[in-house]
Amino acid sequence: SDVCSSDLPWNDRRMTAAVLGVERSFTGRRWRSRLADERAALGLAQRLDLPEVVGRVLAARGVDAETAEDFLNPTLRRLLPDPSRLADMDAAVARLIPANALTDLGDCDLVVEAIVEKLEVKRDLFRQLEDIVRPDAILASNTSSLSITAIAAGCKHPERVAGFHFFNPVPLMKVVEVIAAPKTAPQTTAALCALAERMGHRPVRAQDTPGFLVNHAGRGFGTEALRLVAEGIADFATIDAVMRDGAGFRMGPFELFDLTGLDI
Repeated sequence: SDVCSSDLPWNDRRMTAAVLGVERSFTGRRWRSRLADERAALGLAQRLDLPEVVGRVLAARGVDAETAEDFLNPTLRRLLPDPSRLADMDAAVARLIPANALTDLGDCDLVVEAIVEKLEVKRDLFRQLEDIVRPDAILASNTSSLSITAIAAGCKHPERVAGFHFFNPVPLMKVVEVIAAPKTAPQTTAALCALAERMGHRPVRAQDTPGFLVNHAGRGFGTEALRLVAEGIADFATIDAVMRDGAGFRMGPFELFDLTGLDI
C-alpha cells in the first residue's frame, strides 16, 4: 500500500459529488444514529469547504434527504476540530443539495455509496446508477468489508468503480483507503486520491482483500480485547483505559465497538 497523489480531473469547473446512504441503527451502548449515512455524508459535508465542490446527499428507507441534511449541522458543530471555522462549516452545509431520487444524480462527477453492507443490494444500486450518471462519472463504495471486485462485477463499466473507505468519525479520522479492483482504471483511483487530499485526508492505496488495509491489520485489536474479557482478565472499561492511556490509541476497542456499531 502506498500514499497516492494526482491532479483532480474536475479542476476546470465546479465538481458535483453525491453520497448515498440508508438508515442505520447502531447497537452501541452510548449512542444511536438516526442519520441515513452519517459517516460518509458527514465527512463530505464537513470537508466541502472547497468552493468548487457541490455536494448532494440522498437518504432512503425511512429518512428523507432533508431530515438527513438538517441533522448534519448540529453534528458537525460537535465534531468541528476548530471552532473558528464555523462560518466555513455553515458555507459547506449550504452547498449540500438534498436529492430524493437516484435520478437527481445525473450530473454528478462522483457518487459515493454508503448503504447497507449487503453485496446484492450494492450491486443493484451500482447497476441503477450506471443508467443515470454520465459515462465519465466515478462510482465509489464506502464499504469496509465487501469486495470491490464483487461490487464492480455487475457493472457494465467496472473501470470507473473503486473503493473510497473513510473511517468513523470522518472529520477526525484522516486516513481514507482507496481500493482498486482488477478492472478499475488508474485514473479512477488517482482522482479519488487527489480529492481525498483536497478534503484534508491522507489517501492510502489498499489491495482489494478482506478488511483492505486498516481493518485487516486491526483485526487483532478487537478480537484480543474480547478474549481478555472472556477469560476474566479485565473488564471493558479497564481495557479501554489501558489501550487509550497506556498504548496511545485514540479510543479503546470497546469504545470503538460502540462508535461503529456491532451490527457492522
